[in-house]
Amino acid sequence: MTIEPDPAQPARESGRLRRALGRPLGAVADFIVPPGCLACGRALAVHDAICAACWRDVSFIRPPLCDVLGIPLAFATGEVTVSAAAIADPPPYDRARAVAHFTGTMRRLVHHLKFHDRHDGRRLLGRWLAEAGRDLLPGCDLIVPVPLARWRLFTRRFNQAALLSRELSRLTGIVVDPVTLQRRRNTPSQVGLTEDQRRRNVAGAFAVDARRTAAIAGRHVLLIDDVVTTGATVSACARVLRRAGAARVDVLALALVSDTILVAP
Repeated sequence: MTIEPDPAQPARESGRLRRALGRPLGAVADFIVPPGCLACGRALAVHDAICAACWRDVSFIRPPLCDVLGIPLAFATGEVTVSAAAIADPPPYDRARAVAHFTGTMRRLVHHLKFHDRHDGRRLLGRWLAEAGRDLLPGCDLIVPVPLARWRLFTRRFNQAALLSRELSRLTGIVVDPVTLQRRRNTPSQVGLTEDQRRRNVAGAFAVDARRTAAIAGRHVLLIDDVVTTGATVSACARVLRRAGAARVDVLALALVSDTILVAP
């Protein structure tokens, strides 16, 4: 079996060198191992960035948006608009936003983070989250990541939602709480399940630690996940946060899986 070289390996090595040598010798580290695109590894002039070609391949979610679901609308109305989907089936959270659709470069960056232990993109992804969540951040008291199942946390060794939450906390100064919301039972992977199957799969899977309900009661909580597909997971989390007394629950994710890119309001 032929092992293909990882094009992003130089970027990871450069990051390690910069941390080890410190700022005064950062230029030397850059000379030895130049910065590269976080998605494809192409040489760049700066760290924590992607190249122009990969940038063009990011399908960013921009206004006009449904104010509740955060999904793109076909046209702007000139005022805050709620989509027919949100009116017909209101979610248990207040508002949701996502950086981009789960395609192209964003899909690669998420897979690098989740499955290839690539944490070097966290600063870029954190900046993107802060920008996508700019309407949700004012008044936010607490950042809460969607928890992983214990066996998945053991095998992966980190929770990508918690990693993103810490980066967003660093950028905004908002406290992150990675322990109060818990996944109390393991669930099969959601990949390949229908919307109804996903909903039943995560039903009762989450809980708020009874000893820490005071951390949630009356608070404006921002729930962080990497990818929202049908919304079953974030909805299950939002319900238990509401039952624990959260005054408001908003959702912020890196990517949104959507069969319909544009919807009518």
